[in-house]
Amino acid sequence: MIDKFKDAFREEAYELLSQLEDILLELEASPKDLELINAAFRAIHTIKGSAGMFGFEKPGRFAHDLENLLDACRAGKREVDKTVIDLTLRARDKIRAMIEQDESEGSFDEEAQLLIHEFRAACTGYCEDKAQPQATAPSAAAQRDGQASPSAAPAGAGGIRSYRIRLVPARDIFLSGTRPLKLLEELAALSVMSAVANFSAVPSLDTLDPEACYTSWDAILSTDKGIDAIRDVFIFVEDQCELSIDELGEADDEEGHTKKLGEILLERGAIQKPALDDALKSQRKLGEVLIDTHAVSSSELQAALAEQDHLKRVQEKHVDTGSSVRVASEKLDQLVDLVGEMVTLQARLSRTSGELADTGLSSIAEQLERLVSQLRDNAMSIRMLPIGSTFSKFRRVVRDLSRDLGKQVDLLTEGEDTELDKTVIERLNDPLVHIIRNSLDHGIEQPHERKAKGKPEGGTICLSASHSGATVEIRVSDDGNGLNLEAIRNKARERGIMGPNEELSEQDTMQLIFRPSFSTAQNVSAVSGRGVGMDVVKREIDALGGGVYLESKPGQGTTVVLSIPLTLAIIEGLLVRIGGERFVIPLSCVEACVELEEQEGLSEDGSALIHYRGDLIPIVDLRRSFAVPGEQPALRQVVVANDQGTRTGYVVDAVIGDYQTVIKPLGRLFKEAEGISGATILGDGTVALIIDHKRVSEAARRQKGRVH
Repeated sequence: MIDKFKDAFREEAYELLSQLEDILLELEASPKDLELINAAFRAIHTIKGSAGMFGFEKPGRFAHDLENLLDACRAGKREVDKTVIDLTLRARDKIRAMIEQDESEGSFDEEAQLLIHEFRAACTGYCEDKAQPQATAPSAAAQRDGQASPSAAPAGAGGIRSYRIRLVPARDIFLSGTRPLKLLEELAALSVMSAVANFSAVPSLDTLDPEACYTSWDAILSTDKGIDAIRDVFIFVEDQCELSIDELGEADDEEGHTKKLGEILLERGAIQKPALDDALKSQRKLGEVLIDTHAVSSSELQAALAEQDHLKRVQEKHVDTGSSVRVASEKLDQLVDLVGEMVTLQARLSRTSGELADTGLSSIAEQLERLVSQLRDNAMSIRMLPIGSTFSKFRRVVRDLSRDLGKQVDLLTEGEDTELDKTVIERLNDPLVHIIRNSLDHGIEQPHERKAKGKPEGGTICLSASHSGATVEIRVSDDGNGLNLEAIRNKARERGIMGPNEELSEQDTMQLIFRPSFSTAQNVSAVSGRGVGMDVVKREIDALGGGVYLESKPGQGTTVVLSIPLTLAIIEGLLVRIGGERFVIPLSCVEACVELEEQEGLSEDGSALIHYRGDLIPIVDLRRSFAVPGEQPALRQVVVANDQGTRTGYVVDAVIGDYQTVIKPLGRLFKEAEGISGATILGDGTVALIIDHKRVSEAARRQKGRVH
């Protein structure tokens, strides 16, 4: 059981550490923002307290000195400067490493000892070393039984509980810079909260002090975070206010039962039982009677009504935070695989019902098709995650790398809510790292160079995402130098990729940087220059079934565009026939289908080209490419595919129609099969290969001989 709680602690700690990194990067830009300082302190404070409780004593002890430093910053005794930010970021990385490596006890390693020494040096003269609280350990009996005591449950491990909170700030609280409304906002961030302000203490205008606080608040909060999280909100203002926190119990202990107004007033101590009984005898609305008889004040009644309404809403909705669950990604993968099998079986049933001409069976097949379609869409939506979680990781990359390179670079992000399949998001990390590193090293100029060109000394990298049909377009733009096309051509001639007198278009020239070991950098650095970065980018994006494209303007910057499919599990395709075989062409790239006469498209030198809408486009004879036996018909069709404005034609015997299918991997033996990205099982049980449009179209553009 204790291992279960440890896993829960790890998950919570990783989330807190991720939030801490974001907070620190914001704090670096706004070092006097007290709310951010408080948020950073609370994250470390929570990790420290929970770590010792669940056997991670070492990270807890390590966090103690860092907590002292942040406490001094919060109290205004020490400014938040680069030293504090750097130290805290390094400490954040070290705490994560300790938790990942399950370092629960023992002495600190050299890196940790150095950081602790730096904490204390940065804190000298500012901090009061607060005694580190001892974590509550499970009882010996509980340890013998392999169980943790209930009090040791991590935040979020229990159910939703409701708390009644009364906040009465000191009259002079504004003078310390504290804003009570911000405290209420922090409370609301813990989950679901309702609050009522009490203005009864506000004096008349002639005696009102504009710098005094006369308002108090009654709040009701339902959360799974625990009472310690609530106390942490007020940890720095306890001596500046009157605060009471009363636990009301489980939010859904009495499902279907909403507390009556009289019950709430009695619990709050606003009325005595005899006075309540007298009011109830009048058979009028209780609130009206209590106000008319002056049994309770208007503010007390409003607070009780707000509490009643809040508890009712929590019971009805079961609190938003309780409606989401964590599920292992492996289970989601299994679910999608099973749905894929259902899609295949449903297609077979539809085919069989058609062959038997059984109207009853056909009706069942149609209903099943609708249900399977809904199930498939729901299963796929569960796998979709916002890409913002990946984007946020690069803020730290840009910060650290720009500092190492002596550059000033800001990272802007757009479209963080854009959703992608979780598998795709996981595989995007490495390509994006390579692109951003190249932008920082080769794209953005040094501050003095930018100033000489009339640019701001600080550069900008923009990372954006947006939907485009069945794909997501991710753009990484910088405002740097742009690509030096002449240098790229010279390097290509030097390596024999281009002939001495050969000329390439701008787009074809830019595509050369994706070749293995291709780099125009004069010096190899720790960041880039070895020619492996963009090659990795193209290889990874191709493996995802996507594409990489470049836009660049000399002196203005470069944009790398990644076009990525929404999911790797299901594809909308065009089913075609060649001889006795069937293939699937991704529908997202299909532009049109045209007929091809037997000799049409053969030019004098034998190259395979056809005229299409005033343009000559290369065509690929799939029968020849995949060695499909049999006689070719006199009349064939060309499926015209468009990839970012570049067209390629696929010659097929017949077009069968649209087909939604589940992608199956080919396995290790066929992993390197040219021109094939996967396979699918059709409704009749036969296998159809899925065309890798990216690679086939690139090969067609390079091919100079006759291919059909």
